[in-house]
Amino acid sequence: MSVTASTMLALGTKAPDFELADGSGALVRLNDFKDAPALLVIFLCNHCPYVKHIRFKLAEVADEYITKGVAIVGINANDAVKYPEDTPDKMVEEVRKTGYIFPYLYDASQQVAKAYRAACTPEFYLFDRDRRLVYRGQFDDSRPGNAHPITGSDLKAAMDAVLQNRVVSIDQKPGIGCNIKWRPGNEPDYFQ
Repeated sequence: MSVTASTMLALGTKAPDFELADGSGALVRLNDFKDAPALLVIFLCNHCPYVKHIRFKLAEVADEYITKGVAIVGINANDAVKYPEDTPDKMVEEVRKTGYIFPYLYDASQQVAKAYRAACTPEFYLFDRDRRLVYRGQFDDSRPGNAHPITGSDLKAAMDAVLQNRVVSIDQKPGIGCNIKWRPGNEPDYFQ
């Protein structure tokens, strides 16, 4: 496991477009969420200890904020050949196990991850109604092995601000997790 931090994509960045399939093959597009007051894009995977650490609380927070109108989508960009726990069929199992009610999509080409400058799992990108980035970073201060409670407080504060038409604090901490497992020769240039 390689511990990696978010690249902290520039605030105000327009949400990169995507069209990806979930584990069962259903296509989901960025435009499917055009009427939502906020869009949360989460890069995650099945096998990362940092994702496993928060996954049940993440499912709970997602349930709460989807009912408030936030559109949420999860994206797995890991190389499933080298990491078979992250194959689309295993993603279907993960959805069933965790209770995720948001689409969990597979980025086989890893081009969407590159467009978002994604670096780790989990990594969170919150966009406002105009699909401008207002938050990127951590779920909360909890990590595997530390005593901090898993609350989702950082992300929840940002989503609350967007839903209440308030400015999201620019005091944002990078997410920390496992690096995205890039296919050989497909590593992004933003790490150089």
